[in-house]
Amino acid sequence: MLTIGLCGFSYHTKQFYSFHDAVLSDYLFRLQTEGSCEVKVNQQSLTVEKGDLLLIKPGDHYELRIEEGQNSGDYYLFCQGQWIDQWWNRSEKPTMTRIELDEKLLSLWRHIIIEDRRPHLEQNRELMDYLLQALCVCLERAVNETSATYSRPYAVTKMMRYIEEHALSTFKIEEAATHAGLSVSRAVHLFKSSVGKTMIEYAQDIRLSAAVDQMKYTHMTLDQIAENCGFSGYPYFHKVFKKKFGVAPGSYRKNE
Repeated sequence: MLTIGLCGFSYHTKQFYSFHDAVLSDYLFRLQTEGSCEVKVNQQSLTVEKGDLLLIKPGDHYELRIEEGQNSGDYYLFCQGQWIDQWWNRSEKPTMTRIELDEKLLSLWRHIIIEDRRPHLEQNRELMDYLLQALCVCLERAVNETSATYSRPYAVTKMMRYIEEHALSTFKIEEAATHAGLSVSRAVHLFKSSVGKTMIEYAQDIRLSAAVDQMKYTHMTLDQIAENCGFSGYPYFHKVFKKKFGVAPGSYRKNE
């Protein structure tokens, strides 16, 4: 079973010092969402700014300082358990990484905070374990995707995530480029060279996958599925589907 020692959101507008004379006994996850602060991990002094994620293990010395004139907002979580030990040891965990402040990740963190606030008898320990494991895996992916040694530029990953989120609705290449902070021409070239397909092709793969699932598991008409999966109409859906699978959508559905 996993144990959460302390978790929450803190916001400081005044000078604040938190010195830990003893080494940490738990893992500490801390994500700066507003302002800045100063921390010392072991003998390393760090200026922590918006988007910086701290991952600190048991046995490390940790100090937090918020100086006069600094504002600081952060999500924090202290935890321990055998699963966390295994998760920590399976890949390198840098002390500090700049990650994207993704609302889905923050929502997961808030869910854990709310669950932890419930009266002890009202808490669902199984749910808390799964939520914490999900947070760990999400943090690990965020760290890996922003690493300089990752297999593709982070700007491309940002465009992929944007497309994955918006593929079933109308989205424009310009919007994905803006999301990654790139010009359209640079975004188009970088995406194709890194992923091996265009943004539209990547979006179509997602749409077709969603369409196949809906053909298998719903009773919606093919016209409804085409609209629901982001195609401009059934004729275009028919054309793209047949090119991908070699058969028309109707025939594919009958044979499933």
